[in-house]
Amino acid sequence: MELTFLIKCIYWLNILFAIYIMVRVILNNRNPAHTVAWALVLLFVPLLGLVLYFFFGRDTRRRRYINKRLLSQLQQNSYAHHSPHATTNVPSVYRRMVDYFENTSYSTLLSAYDANIITDGRQFLEVLLHDISEARHHIHMMFYIFENDEVGCGVRDALVAKAREGVEVRLIYDSVGCWTVPVDFYDDIRRAGGYVVPFLKVRFPLFTNKVNYRNHRKVVVIDGKIGFVGGFNIADRYVKGCSWGRWRDTMLRLRGSVVHALQGVFLMDWYFADRSQVSGKYYFPVPETMGHIPAQVVTSTPVGRWRTVMNAYIYALSQAKNYIYMQTPYLMPNEQLISMMQNAALSGVDVRLMIPLQSDSKLTDYASYSYVGELLEAGVKIYLYREGFVHAKTFVSDDMLSIVGSANIDFRSFYYNFEVCTCVYDESTAKRLKNIFYDDIKLSHQLTMKEFAGRSWGHRCMESLSRLLSPIL
Repeated sequence: MELTFLIKCIYWLNILFAIYIMVRVILNNRNPAHTVAWALVLLFVPLLGLVLYFFFGRDTRRRRYINKRLLSQLQQNSYAHHSPHATTNVPSVYRRMVDYFENTSYSTLLSAYDANIITDGRQFLEVLLHDISEARHHIHMMFYIFENDEVGCGVRDALVAKAREGVEVRLIYDSVGCWTVPVDFYDDIRRAGGYVVPFLKVRFPLFTNKVNYRNHRKVVVIDGKIGFVGGFNIADRYVKGCSWGRWRDTMLRLRGSVVHALQGVFLMDWYFADRSQVSGKYYFPVPETMGHIPAQVVTSTPVGRWRTVMNAYIYALSQAKNYIYMQTPYLMPNEQLISMMQNAALSGVDVRLMIPLQSDSKLTDYASYSYVGELLEAGVKIYLYREGFVHAKTFVSDDMLSIVGSANIDFRSFYYNFEVCTCVYDESTAKRLKNIFYDDIKLSHQLTMKEFAGRSWGHRCMESLSRLLSPIL
């Protein structure tokens, strides 16, 4: 009798605490979709919901580590070395977009004299290792994933060799993205004179593989002259592929004053990770050649009102006149993005979206598929990449605007992660990215409304359940 009474008391205390958490979630005035998702989890599975909320839902890490005023000051300081080197021939249709980025993330319009698009993991590794070997002053690198495998060891050893030569080496890795990597994996870099820090270290990474406020950026800066930005991480699978095919990703290798912006992003994140400021004009050398390709590096963080990377997609969708081609490994957009894609397609713009036939997460596959129907109905062409896993995060439109970065089209990238992308306003770059998309179409299957409507009842149920959780996946 006493045991039964105790169980009942624990149960009702759990229910009451779950209700308390639900009230807190509602009073936080989050995005309504986020609030509803957490409310459903806490209501139907209160005990599990409390555990999930403890690890994934709270914002104590943001309040403790990330200060809005400090972030603004660091952004201004990091861009203080910039001077506009870009030509003024940005199409007028994108002028307001340029101004928006300057006003919301201090993203100065700079320029590149070379913008090389890399889509093959082996090529990326070869180019990266070559550039590391040529470094003379510093190598700054940050990745969400830096694995203890053949590729990771190879890059680590290359960094060790340069550190022993006296080159400044700094590496930021995300402690959640690298939770399986032994802590001593990076010690060789430190012993050689390099610096390695985790970004917002977590105590229990095994239980927090989707915890909020992660640094999902992939950025490399070498001597302030060469910069990489995009979707590749440092791990075997990015080079050798996955069990069901190749790993298809996209990285930009940039040269010119736009590299200064990538440098600013790295140094700002270095402060967050290490609480030490690194500065000096030698980190921002004058480019050898004046670039003719206008470009902006755009960042977004969990702090502040402006979801800059998300708004980059929204603005670009609203301005397209002829075509929009997009790639993302995970498709969990908010209502604004869905509406913008639908409106563009319904107004006659050729809107094409490529997602993987199979990703690295079955749950996110179901969630992504749940958004497909309403896009197909509006005339958006959906392509399922079938030769492996398309992990690229790209946008190209009207033979002029290209966006390549680290952000997926999902809630986590837009609201919870530190992300970065580069907007390039250049016809040649856009045409190259468009042709790459056409090549990927040859390795994809175009989904029809008839096929979509014919999926099983069980598949539809899994889609609906997964969609409810998409704001917190």
